Amino acid sequence: MSTPPTVLITTDHLAPGDEADGVLRDAGFATRHRPRKGARDRDDLIAALDGAVGALIANEPMTAEVFARVPALRAVVRTGVGYDSVDVEAATRAGVSVSNLPGVNANAVAEYTMALLLAQARRLVPVAAGVQAGRWPRRGGHELRGRTLGLVGYGATARAVVPLARAFGLTLLCTTGVPASERRDAPVRFVDLPALLAAADFVSLHTALTPATRHLIDAPALALMKPTAHLINTARGAIVDEPALAAAVRAGRLAGAALDVTGTEPLPAASPLRGVPGITVYSHLAGQTAEARRAAGLDGARELVDALRGRPRSSLNAHLIPPHEPKITTETRTR
Repeated sequence: MSTPPTVLITTDHLAPGDEADGVLRDAGFATRHRPRKGARDRDDLIAALDGAVGALIANEPMTAEVFARVPALRAVVRTGVGYDSVDVEAATRAGVSVSNLPGVNANAVAEYTMALLLAQARRLVPVAAGVQAGRWPRRGGHELRGRTLGLVGYGATARAVVPLARAFGLTLLCTTGVPASERRDAPVRFVDLPALLAAADFVSLHTALTPATRHLIDAPALALMKPTAHLINTARGAIVDEPALAAAVRAGRLAGAALDVTGTEPLPAASPLRGVPGITVYSHLAGQTAEARRAAGLDGARELVDALRGRPRSSLNAHLIPPHEPKITTETRTR
């Protein structure tokens, strides 16, 4: 009896015996769980991937060297939307399909975005901290109604924000590279980035991290924003120039920021974002609801099975990879 091919699972909210594990095992794969909690040494990742034909990952640093040292690997699936931790070009050269899960946590991130808007507008975090410290803060905040929200990006999450923001009475601006023919939100006015930054009371980032968007929100961009404006980031930390943001808030050139993501995670002790009144840093939880996690696990497992059978639904590069021979074959089993 032949040994079933192995797939690695590193997403920390997935566990042996759960639904995602069942999907993979029912498809004829053996599963190896090595959850990532904090930073992982490169050699440890390579060892975890040894002999695996597929991997279901969170934010593992899948570099060119990693791909070069795991020749059995044929498919990687990110249990989320962003894939900036994966060197897709190197994966393509190595013949590895890379998939993400567009929109899998859009509702979760949209709701979280609104929570951050409310927290900034009503000063919820500093007020709660003041009460905890024995004070009784009475400085008021601002309502969302009648203010302007600028969305940077127009993917599934930004589109999910639109009806929620409208319900709070916000005016909506958006800057995006999406063609005009695909912009279907009548309540949204599409403008260029400088116009959005100058007009918005809240700027919320929903764009992918690419070479073009790295430090997109830098000192000159921040200088365009109102001194009463707030920056919200639930996308990727490196989209923001963090020292420039900290300097702008400290100097009163920007009211504040709510950041669910940072350039380095967990946040380093020496980060310029620490100790800045008006800046609140959270722990990358925007997409981490029970519902979104379940959907990501199941959709990710199904995508990994499909990719290993040569039929990926959301691969970023499968069209660039010649077919492998022999193909990976498994038989569906009944548990």
